[in-house]
Amino acid sequence: MIELKEYSGHIRNHVQLCSELDIPSDLPRKERENRIIVKAYEKWGEKMPDHIYGMFALALWDSDTQTLFCLRDQFGTKPFYYYQTDNGELLYGTSIRSIMEHKNFVKEINRDMLQIYLTLTYVAGEDTFFKGVKKLMPGCFLKWKNGRLSITRYWKPEFHPDNDKSLNEWADEIHSAVKNIMTEIKTDDETAESFLSGGVDSSYVLAMSDAKMSDSCGYDDERFDESFLAKQTADLLGRNFSRCLITPEKYFDAVPYVMYNMEQPLGDASAIVFAIACRATAEHTKLCYSGEGADEFFGGYNMYRNAERYGENLSNFYVGNTNIMKEDEKQKILRTYNPDVLPINLVKHIYDETEGLDPLTKMSDVDIQIWLEGDIYLNVDKMSTAAGLEIRMPLTDRRVFDIASRLPSKFKVNSEQNKVAFRTAAAKVLPEEIAFRKKLGFIVPIRIWLADERYNADVRAKFNSDYAAEFFSIDEINAIFDDYIGGNSDSWRKVWTIYTFLVWYEEYFVKR
Repeated sequence: MIELKEYSGHIRNHVQLCSELDIPSDLPRKERENRIIVKAYEKWGEKMPDHIYGMFALALWDSDTQTLFCLRDQFGTKPFYYYQTDNGELLYGTSIRSIMEHKNFVKEINRDMLQIYLTLTYVAGEDTFFKGVKKLMPGCFLKWKNGRLSITRYWKPEFHPDNDKSLNEWADEIHSAVKNIMTEIKTDDETAESFLSGGVDSSYVLAMSDAKMSDSCGYDDERFDESFLAKQTADLLGRNFSRCLITPEKYFDAVPYVMYNMEQPLGDASAIVFAIACRATAEHTKLCYSGEGADEFFGGYNMYRNAERYGENLSNFYVGNTNIMKEDEKQKILRTYNPDVLPINLVKHIYDETEGLDPLTKMSDVDIQIWLEGDIYLNVDKMSTAAGLEIRMPLTDRRVFDIASRLPSKFKVNSEQNKVAFRTAAAKVLPEEIAFRKKLGFIVPIRIWLADERYNADVRAKFNSDYAAEFFSIDEINAIFDDYIGGNSDSWRKVWTIYTFLVWYEEYFVKR
């Protein structure tokens, strides 16, 4: 007998699977997906993820073989953790806190992870800040039988550029795939809204959806406020528009809430804004679309346009979207430093897998395997769950990635533009000024707010706390803070990364 023990996610191709697995398609979603997962395992076993499109992390218990089977989707859109107790028991789940509740869990901090965090601003790789708690990585399944654990990687990103198609042919293929996925993203009895920024990804998703309401964030400071661009897009598409105002007071008040519900520290300043937006959106819907995935798949970041000039040097320094502190800086500020714990070690296998491919493909693959899992998808899952909101990401789909994996780099970025083929596809339903609008990023005025004495008192207090002294040289981290306050605004990310770690540590090791 197969029993579903743990599950988080959404199965997109449920109509097809219900037909293949002889399951009534009109069942309530929870029961329908439960049956799909059990029947898929019974029919296909370890090959079941090859047949499922969507977002998922799950655990199945086979009582006949006394085997636990745990599975995470190809991109890691949903988290999954496991922990082996001293007496040989395996604890597992989609949240770390559920594992921590077990009587045999021993809470200890993994100090080595701080070195990774201070560079990347997120927790990358299979280890976590809790000693012994590991992540089941994307594209992997875990088996536990007779006290023995094995992990198998069933999928990895592969790239096979096809130079035989024109730009317009690629755009047609992208558009066709997105159109098909949008028919699966929800059932007729569900009502969804859609997050909307000033960028092409969320605009394209909104244009292709039946969402009547769009949700955006904005600031009083016009220098950072993109919500007027989102409003223009919503008006053009005939959709309603909701704007959540982010104030510095609201932002700083939310930091402990975010670090607690994230379960691990995250130094991405936009995560706080996203958390506030999720809570505001959850007041009028329980389902929302978001446009994550396209940047990494299709060459969306401006730095990707520098890929060729980096050349073979990439494997010596490129560890993903963020690289905040170098090793000499970390040695200077940390009480203990392990020279064997280097961020570059986390991506060596990726460079081995992409040997012979062009620099842009290598950068994209690092971000797909490291950055998306450790930062973007974690943020989306944890903050939406905390708010009681379900988020679905139609652009994060194997069928979309399949196109991106065959798309030549010349149709991803050029000297003037990024995401060229994707933007060309989006232009089929969006005006060119929106489809080809320059990427601005998710702007947060934290660079300014963090220097304001009205808001940074807690930063100063934590930088001088007893528990900060357990990890850092107090004089050195205050020197970084003072340098920032003194006018070196480029240091804000170092300050913020240290601060978010200290807030998280207080939530999990000081208060509790």
